[in-house]
Amino acid sequence: MPQAPIYKVIFNNNNKVYELYARAIYQSDMYGFIEIEEIVFGEQSQIVVNPGEEKLKNEFYGVTRSYIPMHAIVRIDEVEKEGAGKIVDVEGGSSNVRHFPSAPGRPINRTPDSE
Repeated sequence: MPQAPIYKVIFNNNNKVYELYARAIYQSDMYGFIEIEEIVFGEQSQIVVNPGEEKLKNEFYGVTRSYIPMHAIVRIDEVEKEGAGKIVDVEGGSSNVRHFPSAPGRPINRTPDSE
């Protein structure tokens, strides 16, 4: 019997980039959200403790389902096996990448003025 797929999900949350692994991902009934279930953590070694993964475990402790806004998703990959999840701080100020505005605004008039 084939093993259930594992997905690596990378998303932004509060100026941090989260990378976690899950067995179930699908579009939510709530418009604009992705549902993530069955979060998987790497194999636990008694000698080496990964502080990044421990931080993720503490944050998602007791969570059965998480709703991630679609605009926060960076990438979703189907992988052969889980890896170590992590949380990485986003460097602020020096980046030349700008977020696409998410709030609807007034349309920009692209026609030249007739003055």
